[in-house]
Amino acid sequence: MWQLAAKALLSGALIVAIAEIGKRLPTLGALIASLPLVSVLGMMFLWHARPDAENMAVHAEATFWYVLPSLPMFLAIPFMLRHGVPFWLALAMGCALTIVLYLAMMQIGPRLGLKL
Repeated sequence: MWQLAAKALLSGALIVAIAEIGKRLPTLGALIASLPLVSVLGMMFLWHARPDAENMAVHAEATFWYVLPSLPMFLAIPFMLRHGVPFWLALAMGCALTIVLYLAMMQIGPRLGLKL
């Protein structure tokens, strides 16, 4: 149980650190947010729970392919904000776009031979 709490605290601390740095230095906050810290921590936790090289390889490769559909959101949101769309609506629309692209990746990826 304590391991789960430690994982949650570490993950939460990363999010808080990014938000606090982003208040003062938005570009540095964005750089830190773009680092695959959550993915690396997730892989470390997964490896600790199940040290299986093939499982980890599948996980890491699938992570790469699932990152791709999330990238357009980071262009769509600033575009909408600069064109007068309120923040919460732009965020919701960016998230909806990402969900649609994730679903498309889940349908198209296996047809292209990707292990998702």
